[in-house]
Amino acid sequence: MSIRDNLKAWAKRIKRDGVTLWFAGKNPKTPWYAKAVGVFVVAYALSPIDLIPDFIPVLGYVDDVLLLPGLIWLTIKLLPLEVLAECRGQADEWMQTKGSKPSSRVGAVLIVVLWLSIGMAAWFWLNSRP
Repeated sequence: MSIRDNLKAWAKRIKRDGVTLWFAGKNPKTPWYAKAVGVFVVAYALSPIDLIPDFIPVLGYVDDVLLLPGLIWLTIKLLPLEVLAECRGQADEWMQTKGSKPSSRVGAVLIVVLWLSIGMAAWFWLNSRP
C-alpha cells in the first residue's frame, strides 16, 4: 500500500469516527464525560466554519490535520467498546446511505460565538491599556 492509499484510508476512518461520535452522543450508554468531550468535537467537526480559517497559510490546516484527529482519537478512547462498536456500525450505515457527513448548525454557531468572544476580549484588552 502506498503512502497516498494509507492517507486516504486514515482520512476515511477519521471521517467515519467523527460520525461515530455523533451517534455516541445520542447513545444512553455513553458515559457523561465522553459525551461532554464528544459534543465539543462533533460540533467542531461538523461545523462548516473552522476555528482557524483555512486561508491562513500553514496554521489554517493545523486544526484539520492535527487538532481534530487528536480530539476524535481521545474521545473514541473514552467510549466503552460495546458503544463504540454499535455507533461505528451506525456511522458506516449512515455513510453508505447518505454518502456524506451530517452538518451541525450548532457547531457553526459555537465557532462564530467563540470568534466573536475572542474579538471582543482582544478589543477590551487593547482599549484598557494606557
